[in-house]
Amino acid sequence: MGMWNFMKDAGKSLFGGDDAPDADALKKEVTELGLDAEGLEISVDGDTVKVSGEAVSQEMREKVILAVGNVEGVAAVADESNGPEPVFHSVEKGDTLWAISQKALGDGNRYNEIFEANRPMLSHPDKIYPGQVLRIPA
Repeated sequence: MGMWNFMKDAGKSLFGGDDAPDADALKKEVTELGLDAEGLEISVDGDTVKVSGEAVSQEMREKVILAVGNVEGVAAVADESNGPEPVFHSVEKGDTLWAISQKALGDGNRYNEIFEANRPMLSHPDKIYPGQVLRIPA
């Protein structure tokens, strides 16, 4: 359980506004990404999203947290679901998946593992942006 900070003014825009999306819009986004949020409850309080419950897997739990956090208008995700603490990386200006892989996994050649761990939110290894939060696989 933890609190994960995201850049409120960065990320995917679900409806073109500066306000945080509502829980229904976030659930729809998760579904459209093909993620299985069964067992998880998503709620919104201001610009903070709360994820609680029991996910079908640790991987799915982490992907749901990222899917709702990397949305414009969301400043934080309060993870109240069960499971080990995820490892995330906030993309900084100049970061590449290679550099992130070198730092997080000790080998830049393993960048594809980070790319695959963040699919379907990432469509291409070169399409990351500052402020985006990525999942680092175990």
